[in-house]
Amino acid sequence: MSSRAYARVRSFNPEETQALHRMARSRTLCAGRVKRAQILLRSNQGSTLTEITEQLGVSYHTAQRWIKRFNDLGISGLEEGPRPVRPRVYSTQDVGLVIKTALTPPDQLQLPFGAWTLDRLVTYLNEVKGISIKRSRISQIFLKEGLRWRQQEGWLGQRVDPDFAAKRGLSRPSTPSLR
Repeated sequence: MSSRAYARVRSFNPEETQALHRMARSRTLCAGRVKRAQILLRSNQGSTLTEITEQLGVSYHTAQRWIKRFNDLGISGLEEGPRPVRPRVYSTQDVGLVIKTALTPPDQLQLPFGAWTLDRLVTYLNEVKGISIKRSRISQIFLKEGLRWRQQEGWLGQRVDPDFAAKRGLSRPSTPSLR
């Protein structure tokens, strides 16, 4: 890559010239398309790739890629192509196991607590079921399946643990009694 390398864009027909000038000045198109049109116009005016990268703040490879795509596909080559989709991290069996576990009361699994929390569920799935999963991913799975995390009743409602009063013991003697 010499600093004197010219970006070799093919010559434009009149329709392409008009479309590229309109795109380069547009305030409504996405910034990427405006920048691509500017790359092509400067290349057509004889600017080197180094000059284009300095003037427009793009990388050498970016300028080279869009010029090549324009040469191959014309104006339609300035559109962004489909991007590769990230592969699924969890199989449908894993997702099913996460949901099944969350819907199973912990008592039935011989666990020492009466209700699931996200942290308990993550720990159980990681250690017992061998599924490495995060809290945020479990929440996404629940939302996608139309499930909501039910809040356990606490202070003023029914106690989650029926033996809470016995386990708690007596109140502190320093606590003032109500009148």
